[in-house]
Amino acid sequence: MAADAKTKVKSLTEEMITEVTLSNMKKDINGETNYPILEFDEQSLNLLSQGIHETLKYSDVKVGGGIVYRFFKRLADIVLSALGLAILFIPMAVIAIIVFLQDGGSPFFSQARITEKGKVFRMYKFRSMCVDAEEKFSQIQKENETDGLAFKNANDPRITKIGGFLRKTSLDELPQLWNVLRGDMSIIGPRPPLPREVVLYTPAHMNRLLVKGGLACTAQCEGRSDVEFEKWVESDVEYIKKRGLWVDFKLIVRTLWVVIRKKGAK
Repeated sequence: MAADAKTKVKSLTEEMITEVTLSNMKKDINGETNYPILEFDEQSLNLLSQGIHETLKYSDVKVGGGIVYRFFKRLADIVLSALGLAILFIPMAVIAIIVFLQDGGSPFFSQARITEKGKVFRMYKFRSMCVDAEEKFSQIQKENETDGLAFKNANDPRITKIGGFLRKTSLDELPQLWNVLRGDMSIIGPRPPLPREVVLYTPAHMNRLLVKGGLACTAQCEGRSDVEFEKWVESDVEYIKKRGLWVDFKLIVRTLWVVIRKKGAK
């Protein structure tokens, strides 16, 4: 499967990436997502990035928030992420040690993700799965429990014991504060998708990539994994149109409440 995926990736063209629609999705009788492309090399990621950038030039979505908003949003991102990393340094160190002791693998995990206008970056998490989880994805990709392109499976056999707890409590996301500090992400913004998901996006779906991705957005406040994919996209686009400092503040408060309640966590 991996060899076939690599062959497909190398044969991708920019036209294939920018014109692909949901009709390209292969589904089994249960309607579960079967991702046609699993692995992306640097060349393919560049092609995907270029395709997204070109597609978004024709978007009719008007992005909210002016230069003043963007300045204070970035300032808030720096202050909050730095403060969070400082306060949570010891708890994060303890989590890293526990994850390492479980199987001797790296406590951290990173993936290529897509953000504003097709930019590719590495998003960090505490590892919640076995060390060879990515290699095993092809074996379980049909077991998707969501109705869209994002993969979720509460009973994913790749999830470790400590990983299940980290996911339920959202503690696995804490290293992304480093992404926020670096400027890869914002505190509030659409969740950055994986390349294998974006390659199946329609132009309408790509609108959620008009702005920098974040730790959470409207969909995460409404139940995270419980939100249908199309409604997820609609809520992200609505946020992009109306975003502002007060909107972001309210979403931060709502996100904290959802995390505390563990609503929709998988």
